[in-house]
Amino acid sequence: MDVWGVSHSRTAGFSSPGPKWYATGPAEGMTMAMAFKKAERKRAKLRLALSGPSGSGKTYSALLVAKGMGGRVAVIDTEQGSASLYSHVAEFDALELSPPYTPERYIEAIHAAVAGGYEVLVIDSMTHEWDGAGGCLELNEKMAHSKFKGNTWAAWNETTPRHRAFVDAILQAPIHVIATMRSKTETVQGEGKKVVKLGMKTVQRDGTDYEFTTVLDLTHDNHYATASKDRTGLFSQPELLGEATGRKLLDWLNSGVEFKAEPKKAEGPATVKGMYDALAKKAGPTNAGDLLSRVQWIDAQLTRLVDDHGIGDTLAAVCEFSRVDSLGEVEAEHVGAAWRKALGCVANCIAEESRK
Repeated sequence: MDVWGVSHSRTAGFSSPGPKWYATGPAEGMTMAMAFKKAERKRAKLRLALSGPSGSGKTYSALLVAKGMGGRVAVIDTEQGSASLYSHVAEFDALELSPPYTPERYIEAIHAAVAGGYEVLVIDSMTHEWDGAGGCLELNEKMAHSKFKGNTWAAWNETTPRHRAFVDAILQAPIHVIATMRSKTETVQGEGKKVVKLGMKTVQRDGTDYEFTTVLDLTHDNHYATASKDRTGLFSQPELLGEATGRKLLDWLNSGVEFKAEPKKAEGPATVKGMYDALAKKAGPTNAGDLLSRVQWIDAQLTRLVDDHGIGDTLAAVCEFSRVDSLGEVEAEHVGAAWRKALGCVANCIAEESRK
């Protein structure tokens, strides 16, 4: 999984290395000046969590908020099609996710929503990824008995990265995400074996709420939402969620400063032609086999970089690619040709930008 949440295909005897220029910072020999600058809130995508017991209106509220934000809405439904019962509330497309509720299946569904061009994704619900059939708790138990002699603590060393990848897929998705989570009454045994209610506890991994911009807790009695965490400052009082909630959230999200990546100084070929020639040389064919997946991976990185980080960062990154020795292992003539085509797209973007 790369920094954009793209899953890298693998072929026998080959694994795609991560983009060194992004993952490890400046290339060897390069320096990066440290400097503070005035803090500004950037425009962002919504990360909203709705937590509540069964019957508190999580799905209904999530759909109303999504409708208020506008755009196409996708719903990942793990509740046996319950979201479709509210098709009269908002127009949306549903993907009914059935067991096993592994992190990887959730990630695949999130990527499908992004690829489908949806503006808002409702995950209903996140709880199954943790506590459902095939979810992390069950996965960890099985892992402990099959690999760690029943030691569940040791098993988390393998289960946690899978859960983290799921959370990262939510955070890195370039669309608005509204996630519902079940909650249940948390109790402890007090003096005289008396059961004391401590409040409601979300059925997900501890700390999951920290990942969201806003977390709203819904009550069963009147369906009012109260913020347990709110970085927007919009939910100082309990309220019934509706389309107006979605509109005010969207206004807040769009009120930030537009994100513009600062161009980076790059070493290597100074011109588009020099950059392209150096990279094309690295893509020369060999006789070791077909690595079409490698080309698709590179194409995804470069295309995403142009779209998300601008031409300046693209030039720096592509120049850095020209110094990665493993790119010389890209194999087969048709693979080399496809990769040259991908690089050509980047070169054309840069050339077009330079003419403006």
